[in-house]
Amino acid sequence: MTAGPKRFYTVVKVTDEAPFGVLLDDRPLKTPAGARQAVPSRALALAMAEEWRAQGDRLDLTAMGLTRAANTAIDRIEHRRNDVLDELARFVGSDLLCYRAEAPRELVERQNATWNPWLDWANKELGLQLRVAAGIVHVEQDQAAVETMRKAMDTLDSFAIAALHPAVTITGSAVLGLAFARRLMNHEEALAVSCVDEDYQAERWGRDSEAETVRKNRLAELALARRLLDLLAS
Repeated sequence: MTAGPKRFYTVVKVTDEAPFGVLLDDRPLKTPAGARQAVPSRALALAMAEEWRAQGDRLDLTAMGLTRAANTAIDRIEHRRNDVLDELARFVGSDLLCYRAEAPRELVERQNATWNPWLDWANKELGLQLRVAAGIVHVEQDQAAVETMRKAMDTLDSFAIAALHPAVTITGSAVLGLAFARRLMNHEEALAVSCVDEDYQAERWGRDSEAETVRKNRLAELALARRLLDLLAS
């Protein structure tokens, strides 16, 4: 592994008033694009400061997940917000929850019991009505459904969208991603709901180490996203 850049600071502090940010030897932390790294909550700034404080003689950027998420929110999402929202809302067109198994009966019942409540939630809270079908045939959703989902996602700020993005892409569901971003489910629940098929097959045939590693990595990414959301709400 290549060593990271040498640590260039001694004291790590956080600004007392908004805009909140990390100070390295009294100098404001900046994003890779050169913007000031201002975050919406002091709790998030304090957690980011701990990431910088915990560094050794060489910086391990992979160990600073919250800092990376803040950089993404500021450098990417704030400048490409419309593109990001368009990308995420389009997941409605192939939402995981809309594709059901035809058999065996046990899997069909498990999908219905796990996924239907979230489709009902989207219908009740957003007025989102999605078509559901069994088998592998593509389900055509109305453009209005995509627009409804995009409007709901657009209520989130850039930092919450930074958490929404992995939730949608990992679960394969815009509905689950939005519910996650609204803190209606935690990272373990989100992954479990999205892995109904995978877990059913594993119960029958067992799990392999490669699949377990992938699942562990997905869970860690969702856990970071959930922590970001919790800190934003603190």
